Amino acid sequence: MARYIHQLPQWPQFYWNQEALAAPLAALRHKQGRLLGHMEALGFSMQKEAELETLTLDVLKSSEIEGEKLNAGQVRSSVARRLGMDIAGAVPADRDVEGVVEMMLDATQNFAKPLTKERLFGWHAALFPTGRSGMRKITMGAWRTDAEGPMQVVSGPAGKEKVYYEAPVAALLDREMSRFIRWANETDNTDSVLRSALSHLWFVTIHPFDDGNGRIARAIADWYLARSENSAQRFYSMSAQIRQERKAYYNILEKTQKGTLDITPWMEWFLGCLDRAIDATETTLANVLRKARFWERLAGTPINERQHLVLNRMLGGFEGKLTSTKWAKIGKCSHDTALRDIQYLIERDALVKNPAGGRSTSYSLKGIDY
Repeated sequence: MARYIHQLPQWPQFYWNQEALAAPLAALRHKQGRLLGHMEALGFSMQKEAELETLTLDVLKSSEIEGEKLNAGQVRSSVARRLGMDIAGAVPADRDVEGVVEMMLDATQNFAKPLTKERLFGWHAALFPTGRSGMRKITMGAWRTDAEGPMQVVSGPAGKEKVYYEAPVAALLDREMSRFIRWANETDNTDSVLRSALSHLWFVTIHPFDDGNGRIARAIADWYLARSENSAQRFYSMSAQIRQERKAYYNILEKTQKGTLDITPWMEWFLGCLDRAIDATETTLANVLRKARFWERLAGTPINERQHLVLNRMLGGFEGKLTSTKWAKIGKCSHDTALRDIQYLIERDALVKNPAGGRSTSYSLKGIDY
């Protein structure tokens, strides 16, 4: 008896209730169009800033879903370089950060290019530049071999692991992936958003690599979403929304992979999650507008690179309260220089001293709602 959908005789003949999806898909498509129209009205510089915010969030959250926390400053700097943006406080990025950014941007910036085996191998190599996942050596530039046993999704302590899913055996991967790639590059009457949902499920069910399957599945879904809009610009993050709904994501994935080839519930969940991801763009856009208004107010005020760096950090969602000690650490300067920076910005209505004094003296951006 088949335990997983890839073991069913009709695999991979997926189907869904088109009528059940028609209304949410139409509403979602309308929302996509409104968002793109709204962003076009903002002007080039703010579009680029919104795209930088979105792509940075996308890279960070896609890695967080897999339990990996990347350095936000490095990710932002790497994305900005690839977008041709000059940002204050840019920092060098580690190889693993550069690799994730490279993969995610290749998927969206080059959405018109076909999906190929070589491209997938390149994405995988970018994710694991050392050829290792943690301490474990993994197969690179090829599908997994199952040399250490079947590919399973497990959790729990050693000796008490629970198997949530077991992927197709390695001997089937050439056939499975050839079929998937051929489908991915075909054109039919299926809406590209629905193809995005299906591509995510199909790829992660095959699980062709030793590691990185979830991140690559989300990159493929983003590739399809970029195609659905015929635009390389990204103004919403599906990965950020999946991260927020991580438990529901894994639950629907497990249920679908242990169910039938009627994947209507998965498609409904995906469309709902995407709809909520677009709604969340209002937060990103509000942050971009908030930054724009702040810098417009300071237009004509000389601001050095160190001050620009710390102010941008505060505008980007600074954790805790800003003190002169934190300023010195972020700006890599002496405490006296930090105090001079702060006093200069207070006098120019960029900063304001918070009510508490003494050792608790801290500062906030003036005219910014937190």
